[in-house]
Amino acid sequence: MTDVVQKLWGFCHTLRHDGIDYGDYIEQITYLLFLKMADERGIDLGAVPMKALNHKTIELDCSWPTLVAKSGTELTNYYIEVLRALGQQRGILGDIFSGSQSRFSNPVNLKKLLATIDQTEWTALDVSVKAETFEGLLEKAASEGKKGAGQYFTPRLLIRSIVHCMKPDPRTHKEFTVCDPACGTGEFLVTSYEWLLGETRGGAVDRTLAKRLRDETYFGQDLVPRPRRLALMNLYLHGLEPRIALGDSIYEVPDSRRYDVVLTNPPFGTKGANQVPEREDFVIATSNKQLNFLQHVLTILKPGGRAAVVVPDNCLFADQAGEVFKIITEDCNLHTVLRLSNGTFTPYSPGTKTNVVFFTKGYPTETVWIYDARTNVPRITKKDRPLTAEHFGEFERCYGDDPNGGFKRKESDSSKDKGWLGGHRWKRFHISEVQQRDFKIDNLKWLKDTSLGDGAELPPPDELATEAIGQLESAVEELNAIISLLENGGSEAKPAVSDAAQ
Repeated sequence: MTDVVQKLWGFCHTLRHDGIDYGDYIEQITYLLFLKMADERGIDLGAVPMKALNHKTIELDCSWPTLVAKSGTELTNYYIEVLRALGQQRGILGDIFSGSQSRFSNPVNLKKLLATIDQTEWTALDVSVKAETFEGLLEKAASEGKKGAGQYFTPRLLIRSIVHCMKPDPRTHKEFTVCDPACGTGEFLVTSYEWLLGETRGGAVDRTLAKRLRDETYFGQDLVPRPRRLALMNLYLHGLEPRIALGDSIYEVPDSRRYDVVLTNPPFGTKGANQVPEREDFVIATSNKQLNFLQHVLTILKPGGRAAVVVPDNCLFADQAGEVFKIITEDCNLHTVLRLSNGTFTPYSPGTKTNVVFFTKGYPTETVWIYDARTNVPRITKKDRPLTAEHFGEFERCYGDDPNGGFKRKESDSSKDKGWLGGHRWKRFHISEVQQRDFKIDNLKWLKDTSLGDGAELPPPDELATEAIGQLESAVEELNAIISLLENGGSEAKPAVSDAAQ
């Protein structure tokens, strides 16, 4: 797997001189990998109907052997025609190649990439190797390009831990579905399928279930064409044909489909969140993207359905956060919150402090369990202290085997913090304590952070700046709410103001 990633990635540096950036490069690889794997699986692309420039319908040979056999200017021109022809097709072919364009101007570079891909029999690689190959390319794009893939990449170890707790098992009933409404490259869906393979010892399922898994179980949506395209390819590499829509999950009213499990990491930040969605199903009117995603998840969950959502800290203390979480605790059992270690999203967004909230729809919350994996825990770094499975091991044991949070839990199941006040990292809060804090989940803290006065433990300046910007953005949002209140004559209740706004 490492060799494959190095070969493919090493070639990217050459292509940059041809004007192809990291994101474009990975996108082009998805097109070519699809053609190669289609050939390996015996899918006939030798006569694909397409509308020519004269509007007549012709057939184009889009097969991998035909493309590989060409060279020079004929190759670059033929590749353009192949993309155009496949983009006109129905089904997953059209989804993957819709709007696709060749980024190659130098036929020598395209020929070399074709030869590199042709050296590997991709369908012979097992599921995890294919996934890690794809992930390796995305990680390199994010870490070296700084922008692009980082906006839709969630650490795979975190995803695995969440999926392990949530147990998205399609064998539960015949209409079981899993959804990620901000799916990016589809890793939550892929990992859910991989979890099932582990449970069935490699996918030993009957023919009916196999068909349902292929095209009726995994659903997603993303706002941006490129990550959606990558998700389709990522899942196709696993033998799945998911339904992944292109659109805005927040501002577009969803269809009537509801899901048994929702796993998602909505985009961080406030970009694009400058207006309140006109959604009748959103009880709280807010422009906060993450809070709106939580309301969206409430809508698309089936009664009895469960969700795990990654949210930044400001989603737990921002203006109107208490109102949204009040609704969640009334309509759902908000049974678990995981406070993630600082730097969990290194190298993509190292300064962002994040959490995972777990809830089951259908009955109100009585108890919230919080696992603090952050306080007095060394910051995650790329080289010295990388993220490992051990960062989630104790939390998974505390969470237990019941995906709905019904496992018999004890605070003593967790280790004690080494700070001078001590205390277990796993703590129970009754709903009355949540109410006393105006449903601001971020206020549920009990461990004393002893690293605050230690200059050696301070994060790098860019991470400090990222954290400060997040607090300022939250403060501005709250102050705007106060200004709006004053403009309306102050007839409504005064909103609570966070420490950042003060």
